[in-house]
Amino acid sequence: MRLDFSGQTVVITGGANGIGLAAARAFVAAGASVWILDLASERPEVVAASIGARGLAADVTDRNSLEAAFAATGPPAVVVANAGIGEFRRLEDTSESFWNRTLAVNLTGVFHTVQIAAALMKPLRRGAIVITASTNSFDGEAGFLAYNASKAGLLAIVRTAANELGPFQIRVNAVCPGLIRTRLTEHAFRDPAVIKPYFQHIPLGRGGTPEEVAAAIVFLASEAAGYITGTTLVVDGGQMAAKYATWDEKVAEFVEDRWRLK
Repeated sequence: MRLDFSGQTVVITGGANGIGLAAARAFVAAGASVWILDLASERPEVVAASIGARGLAADVTDRNSLEAAFAATGPPAVVVANAGIGEFRRLEDTSESFWNRTLAVNLTGVFHTVQIAAALMKPLRRGAIVITASTNSFDGEAGFLAYNASKAGLLAIVRTAANELGPFQIRVNAVCPGLIRTRLTEHAFRDPAVIKPYFQHIPLGRGGTPEEVAAAIVFLASEAAGYITGTTLVVDGGQMAAKYATWDEKVAEFVEDRWRLK
């Protein structure tokens, strides 16, 4: 099944690296006119030009900045609300400023993005919005209080916005990635002491790639998902489906960053 976005404008926040950049590449390959929005420090114009897209500096926590960026892109057919941050911080070490910053980017930033995008899409009576949430939207991984709270809140945005925007034929969905190899998680992937026991609880026995999440994003944005709205697509190698460790050294071995049957 080929997904064709020819003639469609796609806007991706946080698109200069990781999952956002992989999604940008996938949409460009599918024929879309892609705009990458990211912080100036991430050089979105340079990154976008390298993949045949266009880029603009924008801060999702700054409403005026985001509105100016969308004014430049024009009405989008697809918006990927992907900008986000995450950092380990235990409950007792979570300061108010850290809490506020995390929610400002991960939750309020998505609110701004969805609200601005919806206003531009409504007159067109069509559109697709895909939000990057997380498996942490569902669980309570220790050390990530602010991150977990922000990602859980995104699911409420998805469901409510899907309900309100459905009459305008605007679909709203989320992808919920598990542990994906990006700049934020590279340190974990480089440490076998971390990923070996972690991947024991993932039925596929490994972490994911940004490209695998991007494929899910493109699908949800496409006409192939034309009757799908208000839901989440979990991209986690089966982790959320597992109750106990899947992998056992009696029958498997950990080789090249993944568990394999002997």
